[in-house]
Order: sequence, then structure tokens, then C-alpha cells
Amino acid sequence: MTHSGYCMRCRAHREMKDVANLSMKNGRNAVKGACSACGAGMYKILPAEEKKPKA
Repeated sequence: MTHSGYCMRCRAHREMKDVANLSMKNGRNAVKGACSACGAGMYKILPAEEKKPKA
């Protein structure tokens, strides 16, 4: 799966390369990678997973 994010150095939305999935201290999922154009570090916090109601 390819991830994209906002590169602060390029000031544009770019695709990430060398992507690594990780979990933050508070339990949220995130993706860390590098900008495909300039190589700057990029970090994207993923949306929280929706909890399914118990039936």
C-alpha cells in the first residue's frame, strides 16, 4: 500500500518511500517514511479505527 503525505520541505503532497508502520505511545497508528522527491522525513498519523458496536 502506498502512502502519501505533505512534505514540509517541498510544500506539496508527495508519495512516501521507505515506509514503516508504527504505533505511537497513545496507541494510535502512524506511518513514517521519506519524501520521494527530496528525501526529507515525513510522518503521517493514521485515522483511528472505528469500534464496532457489540450486538
